[in-house]
Amino acid sequence: MGHREVEFRSDGVTLRGDLYLPEGEGPFPTIVMAGGWCYVKELRQPQYAAAFVERGFAALVFDYRNIGSSDGDFRQHLDPWEQIADYKNAISYLETLPEVDADRIGAWGISYSGGHVLILGAIDDRVKVVVSNVPVIAGDLNMRRVHGTERFRKLKALVKESRARLATGGEHTYMGMSATPNGPDDELTTWPFDEVKETFVYLKETQAPKHEHRNTVASVENLLQYDARPYPPRLVDTPTMMIVANDDDITLWDVELDAFNSIPTPDKQWVVLPATDHMTLYSDLTALDFAAAAAGSWFSEHLMTPKSISNTIGQFS
Repeated sequence: MGHREVEFRSDGVTLRGDLYLPEGEGPFPTIVMAGGWCYVKELRQPQYAAAFVERGFAALVFDYRNIGSSDGDFRQHLDPWEQIADYKNAISYLETLPEVDADRIGAWGISYSGGHVLILGAIDDRVKVVVSNVPVIAGDLNMRRVHGTERFRKLKALVKESRARLATGGEHTYMGMSATPNGPDDELTTWPFDEVKETFVYLKETQAPKHEHRNTVASVENLLQYDARPYPPRLVDTPTMMIVANDDDITLWDVELDAFNSIPTPDKQWVVLPATDHMTLYSDLTALDFAAAAAGSWFSEHLMTPKSISNTIGQFS
């Protein structure tokens, strides 16, 4: 599948992405896409984009500031609100393209960005449809669950040390994105799961060479402050699909369900990937294809034809 390399500005930083276009003449309904924790645009996202392009959508997959091909002074520093701003500025860029129908833009996210798109859909009315995959919803709760009491205490201490260093003019410090907990070096990482590291190492070797398996410690402080829960109740009239994994104990399907239940729009759908955990969605192409097909169907149903107030009122006449 062909694509065009593009770049645009976000708060003064140059971001880079890949624009995928379907056959035919536009303007096309378009999906804006970005990844989760330390993702780069080549990491599995082109496979989702391909599924959307087959249905007649354009898709923009981009790297956040500080990540992958995009610029940014603090490499591997993840600020969720900056990343949400990058989504918004990606939409502003799309609005300038003749190939894009600016009235038919959908947002897709996975893991960390699965939470971002719930927020984005609530605060940016240019987003007409949302698909959220295995989202991070409440960072503090998520970290407490996956680390356990003792390691969570160590994590908070590390964050405190980083904050003190930055406050006195020091530089960002780094930690691993993931590793086996209680291993030979007992390394403290953000996501303490061996399957996370195994999967991302494989993807770096096979399709995403710009992925770096580390993040600033300050990124974890931002994650501990991250809470998407106030925003789903504001999705009053935005069709929203949430895709979760039946055995997910990394981003917590029970917390995801609470967030989904708080969405007021009747145009919402809860999709469960059976016999799937968080990382299977990356390592098992069958699970990925299922999630891509569900998302593509949702976008086709709600984004192919512009929604109008007259059409909505006509349903009740």
